[in-house]
Amino acid sequence: MVGKSNHPQLIKLEEEYRNRLKHYTTFDVQIVPELKNAKNLSEQEQKEKEADLLLKYFDAQDEVVLLDERGKQFSSVGFADFIEKKNLSSLKRMIFVVGGPYGFSQRIYDRANQKISLSAMTFSHQMIRVIFMEQVYRAFTIIRGEPYHHE
Repeated sequence: MVGKSNHPQLIKLEEEYRNRLKHYTTFDVQIVPELKNAKNLSEQEQKEKEADLLLKYFDAQDEVVLLDERGKQFSSVGFADFIEKKNLSSLKRMIFVVGGPYGFSQRIYDRANQKISLSAMTFSHQMIRVIFMEQVYRAFTIIRGEPYHHE
């Protein structure tokens, strides 16, 4: 995730879902620091500098999934199926990436294995973190047949 959240309520919700996810999987959050003097950079320059930082976190064998408005959309059950299939494969690590306010540079798109979209709507990069974590949690409860999700 690019940049820290500065909303106390969102931070609290992120912590809640990280704690819930510990019961199902190894789930770690890495925060790529926000750029200094970003106001002096163009949108493209910001995306390129963020790409420099993000690429340091990826190993060659990682499955990199971008949260991107142009990605594939799933229902919650479909996303659970996606997660379950990936967990059964021989992946060492799956990385979901939340970009900065301007999205990703082409270098990140080129490295990504796929893109998913949580909605046709646009959310702030801070809000999408909580929405995504809740959906990952929901996916694991669906996989386990627990009563959190209702059809």
